[in-house]
Formats: sequence, structure tokens, C-alpha cells
Amino acid sequence: MKNWLKTQIPTAVILVIIGVVALIYFGSGNHTLPEGVPPLTVGRLLLLILVGFLAGVLGGIIGTGGCSVMLPVMHFWMGYPASIAVGTTLFAVIFTAISGGYGHLVRKNLDKRAVALLGGIGIVGVLIGSWMFTKLSNHTALLGLILGLLFLWPALRMIWEGIRHSGLPQKTGDKINGSATGLGGFGFLVGLATGVAGLGGGYALVPGLIYLFGAPVYITMGTSLATMIPLALVGGVLKLTGGYVDLAAGLLLAAGTVVGAQIGAAVIKKFKPTTLKLIFGIYFLYVSVKFITTFFGLKIW
Repeated sequence: MKNWLKTQIPTAVILVIIGVVALIYFGSGNHTLPEGVPPLTVGRLLLLILVGFLAGVLGGIIGTGGCSVMLPVMHFWMGYPASIAVGTTLFAVIFTAISGGYGHLVRKNLDKRAVALLGGIGIVGVLIGSWMFTKLSNHTALLGLILGLLFLWPALRMIWEGIRHSGLPQKTGDKINGSATGLGGFGFLVGLATGVAGLGGGYALVPGLIYLFGAPVYITMGTSLATMIPLALVGGVLKLTGGYVDLAAGLLLAAGTVVGAQIGAAVIKKFKPTTLKLIFGIYFLYVSVKFITTFFGLKIW
């Protein structure tokens, strides 16, 4: 009970911070929406919170930050430009990663050495990727193609594990036995993808650490979320200052996903992860195909 209360401290603090920032933002009366962003209606406000919540629940169950759910929903079904959807969802993941990462730190479910290497070198990748993103932001179709190709990885992995009714290899221990060069190089690649596509990195970090470095599952989950803190923070702030974040939408998504992540972590044992992976794997494959076909001028519903 004591540990559970300790893990909820950052969630409460983050929700208060989000509330204060929202009050300041809306109270100023002089905020402007990024170009192409739809106005915030009551219905859109509630939908953003719901999308964030569902993304957080899924992330809490399968160990991701939720970008893979929030980004396509914002772009395809809520009308946000791809560049704004990328920046806004990455900004929202800052709060999710802090809340989830702290919870794993309290439970000692992370490898601090791996976090330092992955996150430290990953920041370099985020900086380069963010520069590449600014060059691609006006080329919506090309950015969409890149997003579609990146979505293929989590989609195929989830479908494969869902069909086989298998999860990630269950290994024991509390360390990730990878070389500094290997972990740093992997962190750089994840950071690069984070900077370009705004996907927080959990979709690549979790399977990568387990399959490439033989990391224990629970240590991987915590290490992944903790690593996402500096990656999302640097990438999200850069996109915010660059005008690629709808702050109101980002705060609403963040509020929903922070709460949802805690629910997901609490109910994880009530669901069959492989069934969820199959369902969302099919969804991610659909999203991937939708992005890729759009690049070639083909519209699918």
C-alpha cells in the first residue's frame, strides 16, 4: 500500500501542473492555434481526454507511451495536420513517461546504467531527428510515409505475438547486460526516430531491449519508460518552441494518458496481453497502410 501511494505522487503532481498550465493558457486569452488546427469544442475536448485515457490504458498494459494510438486518431479522425499530431502527442508523452518512470523507479524495475546510456545518447538522436523533422514538416506526404513505415514494426510484432499466443521472453534478473556501445547506439536510433516521427520510443525500446540485449521483462518496462523521459522532454519541448504543438490538446491528452496508464498498470492481470496485441496490431497495420497508401495518392477509409 505504501509503495502504491508513492507511485501515485507524481500522477497527482502532474495532474495539478497540467491544471495550472491549462488555467494560465486559457486565462491569458491571447493564445493562437497553430495553422490548420481545428478549434477546441466541448466535444473535441472530451474526445481528446478519452483518446489519451485509452492510449494510457493500453500503454500501461503492453508497455508503451501511447503515441501509437494518439497520433493516428488526431491526424486521421480529428483533422490535425500530421506535423501537429506528431508534436502534440510527443509533448503529451512527457507527462506519461515521468509518471510511469517514477512508479518503476520506486519499485526498482529499471536499470539506471541502461537508462543513462539509452537516454543520454538518445538525446543526440532526438536533436538530429528534430532537425530532420523541421525539414519534413512541410512535406506532409513524405512525413506520412515515414510514419507508416515506422508503424509497421509494432504492428507486425503485435500480430505475430497475438497469433502465437506468446508474449515477450520471460527472463529474470535486475540488469540489462549490454555493452555501452550497443546500448548507446540503440538509444541513438530510437532517439532519431522519436525526433522525426514523434513516437515516444516505447514501441521500439521494449522489444529491442528484450530481443537484442536479453533484458528481463519488468526491468525493460521500467527502463523503457525512464528512457522516454529525456527523449520526450527534449523532442516535445523542441516541437513546442517550433510551433508544432497544440498546447491545449497536448495537455488534455496528457491528463487522460497519465490516469489511463495507472489504470492499465492496475488491471494488467485481468486481460490477456496477447489478445490485446492482436487487436491493436491489426489496428496499427491498418494505420500503417493508410499512411503509406496516402503517400501514393490512394485514399482508404
